[in-house]
Amino acid sequence: MGETPMSHWHGLGGSYLFQSYGELVLDGLAVYFQKLSGWILVMIPTKIYSIALGTLVFTGGVIAISAPGQTSTQKISQVSSHSYQVAQSTVNTGAIEASVLQQINQYRSSQGLGALTRNSALDAQARTHSQNMASGKVPLGHQGFQDRLRASGVGYNAAAENVAYNQGANDPATQAVQGWLKSSGHLANIRGNFDLTGIGVASNSQGTIYFTQIFMRAK
Repeated sequence: MGETPMSHWHGLGGSYLFQSYGELVLDGLAVYFQKLSGWILVMIPTKIYSIALGTLVFTGGVIAISAPGQTSTQKISQVSSHSYQVAQSTVNTGAIEASVLQQINQYRSSQGLGALTRNSALDAQARTHSQNMASGKVPLGHQGFQDRLRASGVGYNAAAENVAYNQGANDPATQAVQGWLKSSGHLANIRGNFDLTGIGVASNSQGTIYFTQIFMRAK
């Protein structure tokens, strides 16, 4: 952080919004956050899990609060299936996206929380981010998160994002969702006060499947 003034914060796992530069200590790890164009983005450490028949990697979620007065037209619709060729097999990314939504909403229902509705504009942004991670254009993480929110054109009061990738899983959607549910930061986003979501899945020639889920509370 260089010469930037620092504050020291302690907290349990989750996505945090701060009003200054600082350092968050999460599970014994120092996590730096910074203010960008009036936004606070908190980056939580990447975690890697070795799982039988596969590997799951995901990075901590981020959360943002919109600037006052932001408006747009909300667009809600179902999304058709999208597939990408991976080696000798085809990954049905549309089916994986649908499974992620079903499992996330099933969990929210079990906790007495409202179901999330897929939004086509958010889906498009999530899918593009997953494709960019799969191609190596951007690293695993939340690079461009603010840009995705703006590009969606959806008015909102709060938004958050979870990402992950896995390889070699018999059920990649379940592996990703279960990984998120076992991480306090990702779980905080899943349990958040949101009503819209965008889900995007993409894969590459190595058979690695990337996931992005955007959460949003519409205005």
